[in-house]
Amino acid sequence: MDMRDARTDSPAAHRLLTDYFTWRASEFPPAQGTYTISYPDPTAFVAPDGAFIVAVDDDDEPVGCGGIRRIPRDEAGRARFEVKHLWLAPDSRGKGLATAMMDELESRAREFGADVMVLDTHHTLTGAARLYASRSYLPVDAYNENPNATVWYRKDLGLSA
Repeated sequence: MDMRDARTDSPAAHRLLTDYFTWRASEFPPAQGTYTISYPDPTAFVAPDGAFIVAVDDDDEPVGCGGIRRIPRDEAGRARFEVKHLWLAPDSRGKGLATAMMDELESRAREFGADVMVLDTHHTLTGAARLYASRSYLPVDAYNENPNATVWYRKDLGLSA
């Protein structure tokens, strides 16, 4: 596996994001309404304010993606970055790739001056919740109004992964 920088509107990233959004929309609980699809602005994922990576397998096929972007500082003035669109194709799961991608994204956030990482997700994504808990992310109050999210997490980057 290899991780490569990509623009969110590159063909590989766009395909992976489309696969992700299609899957989430099909799995989204009807009681919560309709899944809102919003392709990320490529300019929000450019160093030193962000990064977007595409994971490719040994056959050079894109199998996962994820990014970080700078968001406003928290109430204590700490620099925050948000994890967005971390996704792996189903056949690529269970091989440690999500952990490797999070390692890379957290490392880049530190390089860009982040003190804190935050993310939002949905309570039905139990595998994601396990990943974040294993990396010292703790539940917090909502920091945004994402209609697709039901759970929000935060991690002090001074803590070990």
